[in-house]
Amino acid sequence: MHAIRPFALWLALGLPACSVVAQSPNSSPAAPPQDQTQGSQPGSSSQSQQSSGENPGQVSVQQRIRLRREQRRATAIHDAYDHRWESYMDMGYLRFTPGPNAQRVTYYAWETGLTRFSTERLGFTLDGRGYYGTAFVGIHDLSNGPFTRFAISQYDLMGGPVYRFYLQPKYSVSGRVMAGWAYGNFEGDTNGQGNLCSVNAQGVKTCLLYPSGSSFAASAAIIGEYNLTPSIGFKLAPEYFFTGFGSTTQASRGFTIGIVYRFGKQ
Repeated sequence: MHAIRPFALWLALGLPACSVVAQSPNSSPAAPPQDQTQGSQPGSSSQSQQSSGENPGQVSVQQRIRLRREQRRATAIHDAYDHRWESYMDMGYLRFTPGPNAQRVTYYAWETGLTRFSTERLGFTLDGRGYYGTAFVGIHDLSNGPFTRFAISQYDLMGGPVYRFYLQPKYSVSGRVMAGWAYGNFEGDTNGQGNLCSVNAQGVKTCLLYPSGSSFAASAAIIGEYNLTPSIGFKLAPEYFFTGFGSTTQASRGFTIGIVYRFGKQ
C-alpha cells in the first residue's frame, strides 16, 4: 500500500509533462512559416522604399531638363519679338479686274510699312504700296491708231491691327486686317480717250476700264515670318485685297514677300 502511493504521485506529475512533450511536435512546424513571412516583409519594404526613392529623383532630373529647355525657348522668343518697331520692304503680286467686263490683269507691286507693337503679339501697321500692270481690252481703233493693251496703276495707303497668334524662336504666324484709301489710274495711257466708253444703238453706255479715281481699300492677310536673326527675317503674306472702283467691288487675290527688320526694345 505504501509502495503504490509514491508510484501514483510520480504518475500524476508525469502525465502533464508527457502531454506537453506530445503537443510540441505538432505546433512547432507552424512557427517557421510565420518567421519566414516576418523575415520577408522587411526586405520587400526596403526594396519598395529604394525603388520609390529612385523614381522621384529621375522625375526631378527630367523636370529640371524640361524647365531649362522651356526657359531657353522663352528667352529666344523674347529676344526675337520684344521689339517695339517692325519695318518691311516687299514686292507683291495681285490678280485684278480693271474694268466691268475686262479680263483679270497681273499686277506687280512694291510695298513698305511700319508696325508699332504694344506687346510681343499685338501691333498696329501703317502700309503703303503701288501696283502696276497692263490691261488687255481687245483691239480698239482710237484717233492715233489701234490699241489692245494699256498701262494702268494703283496706289494704296492703309492701316490696321496685326496679331501674332503663333510664336516660335525661328518663325511666327500672324493675322492682319487693314483698311484705307486707294487711287486707280486707269486712263493715263489711253491718250485722252478716257476709260474707253462707247454707246450702243440702244443708248447703253459700256466702258472697258474703270474711270480713274479714288476708292476704299481693304486687305486681310496671313503673315508667315522666318527669322534669320532676332532682328531680321523673311516675310510671306498671302492676302485678299478689296477695292471699290467703278461703283463695284473688286475682290483680288495675291501675296507680298520681302524682308523684315525689327528694332527698339519694349
